Amino acid sequence: MGDATVLLKVNNLKVAYGGIQAVKGISLEVRQGELVSLIGSNGAGKTTTMKAITGTLSATSGSIEYLGQSIQGQGAWDLVKQGLVMVPEGRGVFTRMSIVENLQMGAYLRDDKDGVSADIERVFALFPRLKERSAQLAGTLSGGEQQMLAMGRALLSRPKVLLLDEPSMGLSPLMVDKIFEVIQEVASMGVTLLLVEQNASRALKIAQRAYVMESGQISMQGQAHDLLHDPKVRAAYLGE
Repeated sequence: MGDATVLLKVNNLKVAYGGIQAVKGISLEVRQGELVSLIGSNGAGKTTTMKAITGTLSATSGSIEYLGQSIQGQGAWDLVKQGLVMVPEGRGVFTRMSIVENLQMGAYLRDDKDGVSADIERVFALFPRLKERSAQLAGTLSGGEQQMLAMGRALLSRPKVLLLDEPSMGLSPLMVDKIFEVIQEVASMGVTLLLVEQNASRALKIAQRAYVMESGQISMQGQAHDLLHDPKVRAAYLGE
């Protein structure tokens, strides 16, 4: 993996948010084919980092490069076109549209109708629950089903790098299992993933590499397996 292409590179990123320095000069990278986790407690700056990467918050300083090019100042729309796609915290599904319409929205930049139909079928194979309810309005789904839909919609834009912000937040234990299964499935399809997750043990178990974020800084980084067994990580995040 040492020389795999770096798809996303964040260098010395600082972000002030509401007058507070939320991110204090962090660096991280995601290489092609990797599943990288960014873990840390609530308020550590994980979501702020994600928003800065996707252009919904401006960085104070530092650089963000995607496919070797700076992407600062580009809107989420432009980034989706280039294959950098985020599933935001809180899911953001279109509640008054049906499941199928939501999935089609994920493909709004594509004009290969047959490819889109095939991808919708693929999403339904990943999420049989969505297939059963495909004509239902998204607003009538449970939180876990909406998370599935948000992930399915993101897959329809054929991402090169998929950013997942707290996908297990607020879900039942059963649904958390399902979402983590799907994340692994998506990774095995060759999609590169950056996963921000409060559920540290689950995130470390499925990732190859991980970064630990504390009060706006990266405090530790390394192979996910090593961090999972690190006494400091276990004490701070795995409740041991």
